[in-house]
Amino acid sequence: MEKFTAAMLLAAFGDSLGYRNFNWEISASGVKIHEELKELGGLEKLILSVDKWPVSHNTLMHMATAESLVTDYWCMEDLYRDMVKQYVDVVDKLKGRQPDPATIEGCSHLKPDNYLLAWHTPFNEKGSGFGAATKAMCIGMRYWKPERLETLIEVSIECGRMTHNHPTGFLGSLCTALFASYAIQGKPLVQWGRDLLKVIPIAEEYCKKTIRHMAEYQEHWFYFEAKWQFYLEEREIEEDNVTKPTFPDKYDADERDKTYKKWSSEGRGGRRGHDAPMIAYDALLGAGGDWKELCSRAMFHGGESGATGSIAGGLFGLLYGTNNVPKNLYQELELKERLEYLGEKLYQLSSKEK
Repeated sequence: MEKFTAAMLLAAFGDSLGYRNFNWEISASGVKIHEELKELGGLEKLILSVDKWPVSHNTLMHMATAESLVTDYWCMEDLYRDMVKQYVDVVDKLKGRQPDPATIEGCSHLKPDNYLLAWHTPFNEKGSGFGAATKAMCIGMRYWKPERLETLIEVSIECGRMTHNHPTGFLGSLCTALFASYAIQGKPLVQWGRDLLKVIPIAEEYCKKTIRHMAEYQEHWFYFEAKWQFYLEEREIEEDNVTKPTFPDKYDADERDKTYKKWSSEGRGGRRGHDAPMIAYDALLGAGGDWKELCSRAMFHGGESGATGSIAGGLFGLLYGTNNVPKNLYQELELKERLEYLGEKLYQLSSKEK
């Protein structure tokens, strides 16, 4: 249970840290962020209080997903109707937290009063952003067992396309949910990216079964897969027998910024559904269980550092708990008690489920 509460807490903490009340999330330079961090006394001296370090829309949307997953739903349609209600209810709270525009647009198309089509939203050319990926780790926590893979795929896709109805967007939610389940299963970290590529064809079959927007999906489907294939080749971990990633000899803040921009399609690291989880995954591979190093790679870079920080923090919590994280950092974290409660409930429900 400790790792489940750690995941919810550290996802929010990573979000709050990378976001820094929108100051760091708009920064284009990881070098500059590291300089500002030094002026603040370094990572160890920080206390993430509610007034100066609020969580962003990433955490509020992740919590909204988790709130639905811990309700007493008896079929998937009931779960989706509750998610719709949660997302519509939380929209007003996102004001002032610089929400992802696709999230706001997606929520505006949700229909809580339409029993049959509440969660059906139109295809969105601009729905490829990171917002679906940052709200889905808890789905992998709820359905982490290997025999629940099909449920994980279905729920993460439906949850993702409620707000980001574009393959690059909702495959991001599949990715983070899947990675969360792999962390709980104890699957070797280096294997996660390869196994993601094995699951994407199953996801495509699920989308075909739902007969929604397949013509548009087909046009954009390949992009997510291709980007991840290129990433695995760059780290030389595309083969099943490889156990260690290859990083450049020089991979400081400046070099990471250049690399993250290259992975992005907008020149802004973490902006979309493919590269927000990719940066988080890369940071986990490079940090090797070192929390400070993870923050350096996932929370302190130019681009959407709140999004990548949230994903990396949540997955780190599932892998290592909070043992390596100084308590003073998150003791005053916004919504801390509710986050811990949701982690406990997700653990209880996923453990007793047959």
